[in-house]
Formats: sequence, structure tokens, C-alpha cells
Amino acid sequence: MKNRVLLFLFLIPISFGILSFDLPKNIYSKVSKEIKTVYAIDTFSLEEILISDAVNEKLITKIKKDNLFKILTDSTLVGYAFIEKAPSKTDEFDYLVLFDTDFIITKTKVLIYREDYGSEIGSKRWLRQFIGKGTSDELKYEKDIIAISGATISARSMTIAVNNLLKSIQILTQEKAI
Repeated sequence: MKNRVLLFLFLIPISFGILSFDLPKNIYSKVSKEIKTVYAIDTFSLEEILISDAVNEKLITKIKKDNLFKILTDSTLVGYAFIEKAPSKTDEFDYLVLFDTDFIITKTKVLIYREDYGSEIGSKRWLRQFIGKGTSDELKYEKDIIAISGATISARSMTIAVNNLLKSIQILTQEKAI
């Protein structure tokens, strides 16, 4: 009996660990705030989207554990969230892309920027350029997306990241994986 209790106490934390998201708490709270604001909802759930290895091999932006989610409220799909890292000059920054149900970008946000310079890519004004873009768009830095003096590497990196994500979403929809 004692062994069963110990086993039970051991398995409960492991089960919650397996079933819970691996998003750090500070990232999750920022994502949650953006979702509530963009979709004007108070309560929602994130459902992880799992992609087969065969389909993932075709993608430019790989779908990993805890980076692509369905956003649901009362079991109704309201959009999608994608969370990832992109390179900056010497480090990486975390970013979020929110989509509507047709995979049109509704919001982009730099969640955590780890450099001393280049944080201007986190400005709402600059990030607004991505809103309304979809899988049929191909973004070109300095043409479709305005360059930022002092943040060239990060701005170019964000543009490439969003562009690759849009291409990958297009493949996922063609493959009927989402």
C-alpha cells in the first residue's frame, strides 16, 4: 500500500508536466495578454498543434513542441498563435505572431529582446507592417518592410522569420496538416 501511495505521488507531478505547456511563465503571460487584447476575449485555451515529422521536413520554419497553437474560446476557434525565437546580432529574441482563422496576421509582437541595441523592432508602429499579411504574401526587407537604422540585423531577421513562417503555414494548409 505504501509503495502505491509513493508511486501515485510520484506520477502526479510527472503527468502534469507532460500535459502542461513548456512555455516559460513570463512568455505565457505576455502571450496571454496579447491574445486577450487582440481577440477581445477574457478566457481562452491554447491547443498545441502537432505536425508529423514527414510534413515538418517540408517546412522552412519547423513546428516544434509548444510553438504553434489553436486559440479556442468555448470550444470555438478564434485564431492561431505562433511563438518562436529569431537571431539578433549576438543573441536571440522571442516573438509572437497571431493569426485569424484564415491565417492572416492580426498581430506581431517582440516578447523578449536581449540586445542593448535594436530594440526598436519591438515598436508597435514598426510591427504594424506585418498585420494583414497572409500566406500569399512575400515580404522583402527595405521594400515591403521598412528598415530600421541601428536595428538592421534584428529587423531583417524578423522579416525573414515572418516570411518563412507564412511560407510554412502555406505548406501546412496545402498538406491539410492544420
